[in-house]
Amino acid sequence: MSTAQWYHCLAIRDRGWHHVGMKFSGNTVTVRIAIELSYLACPSCGSRDVIRQGQVERRLLAGQMNFKRMIVSFGLQRVKCRSCATIRQIKIGFADENRRYTKQFERYVLELSREMTIQGVARHLGVSWDVVKDIQKRYLGRKFGNPKLKHLRTIAIDEIYLGKRHRFRTLVMDLETGAVVFVGKGKGAAALDPFWKRLGRTKAKIRAVAADMSAAYMQAVREHLPRAVMVLDHFHVIKLFNEKLTQLRRDIYRETTDLLHREVLKGTRWLLVKNWENLNDKRNEKQRLLEALRINEPLAIAYYMKEELGLLWKQQNKASADSFLEDWIARAQVSGVRMLQKLAQTFATHRVALLAYYDYPISTGPLEATNNKIKTMQRQAYGYRDLEFFILKIYASHTMKYALVG
Repeated sequence: MSTAQWYHCLAIRDRGWHHVGMKFSGNTVTVRIAIELSYLACPSCGSRDVIRQGQVERRLLAGQMNFKRMIVSFGLQRVKCRSCATIRQIKIGFADENRRYTKQFERYVLELSREMTIQGVARHLGVSWDVVKDIQKRYLGRKFGNPKLKHLRTIAIDEIYLGKRHRFRTLVMDLETGAVVFVGKGKGAAALDPFWKRLGRTKAKIRAVAADMSAAYMQAVREHLPRAVMVLDHFHVIKLFNEKLTQLRRDIYRETTDLLHREVLKGTRWLLVKNWENLNDKRNEKQRLLEALRINEPLAIAYYMKEELGLLWKQQNKASADSFLEDWIARAQVSGVRMLQKLAQTFATHRVALLAYYDYPISTGPLEATNNKIKTMQRQAYGYRDLEFFILKIYASHTMKYALVG
């Protein structure tokens, strides 16, 4: 085997090793290598004054060449050092200890994993599914296993439901990089305790936090980040309004005795929560919605107040937004609709956090997008049995393309 093949194909760059021979058997090529005795050294102190103490035969996967499976075979020498009295096997640079493959094979698997599923890579290379997963897991652990928190400035907090096996998880995202920096067990304030503990050691200077109107999250942020600005996410505000609007429609439908009104209200749930510009003219969605609003005044008032609330985040400046919100709350309180009156009280309580958007225009939108990516990744993999591996994949999700694999 030439030097070029030795260096580029097998990626064996350790000094002292040389090619002994090659053996062909079916679809497998076995390359025999050996180390020169003068290069034997103590793995602890590096001394060359050693005594050979026998060797163990090793066979390592080294990838493929022209659809042939490459195997590297050699005797791994054990030595006794005269300087430090250590008895150990010598170190090799082209493979990690206790692994059945070379570092070149590991890199090859990772490259294939960018375009193929774990099962596809395993089938292509003729190895087990667990070998490929273990390589991916070790790589993800080295690169993403310990997210850096020191440079955090703006973050988003939200929870995600991952099914019956893994239940709820609380995620924290760095809004500047789009990377998930923490995955907590469960939901609520207690799930964030490990994050606050790590954050305290880094002395990060977080300026703003985007979250929903969860009292637990707001209290936790005030306690652990007293100088940070709390920004209520407008997506969750509208989501809350839509939930209340849906409940109002359900109550009106249940209480009305007019069969014609019940028929008009039936099937209008999704029309109420859609934005007006997104209603489909071909399906007469605008006409159906207008008919439902015409015969139900409380529902019409609530719907138009919801549409108007969306303008809160489109004002020219914070002062204009403050005046707009004050006017909206006043009109909601005198609307005569109990649902609107309760929401007006809620928004008045969180007025500062709602208007903080004009100081820090952030939201949990990027985190919601990542949640969707995580669920897509989970569906494509038909679930993850190894929770640690799944969490590492979540940490790496910001580097993944739209077409998820693995």
